[in-house]
Amino acid sequence: MRAQCQCGQLTVELPGPSPAVVACHCIACQRRSGSPFGVLAYYPEELLAVAGEGKRFERATDEGNRFETVFCPECGSTVYARTAKHPSMIGSPWALSPILLSQLPFALFGRNRCITG
Repeated sequence: MRAQCQCGQLTVELPGPSPAVVACHCIACQRRSGSPFGVLAYYPEELLAVAGEGKRFERATDEGNRFETVFCPECGSTVYARTAKHPSMIGSPWALSPILLSQLPFALFGRNRCITG
C-alpha cells in the first residue's frame, strides 16, 4: 500500500492497516490539512519505506512537544509527519491511501481549537 504526494515524487510504502489513526482539530492541524481535522495513520518507523525528497517543517504542539511534517518540495503535499511525543512512530495523512479510509480515527482535541458562536 502506497501513500504519495500529488505529483508522485515523494512516497511512503505502508504495511497495511494502521495500529492508530488519530484525528486532531487544533488550529495548526487545520492549517496543515486545509480541513476541520488533520487525520494521520501512525506506524512504527521501521515498517515504512520512504522514497523521494521531502522538505521538513517543525512546530511546537499545545503540550510543548515538537511536531514535524515532511512534504513534497514540488507539489507541497504533506506525505508524513512525526511527533517528539512518539518518536518511533510516523504518521501518514489518512486520505492519501484508499485502504486507510476504511479505518475510523481516534479523536484528539487541542486547546487552541476554533471556537464558534
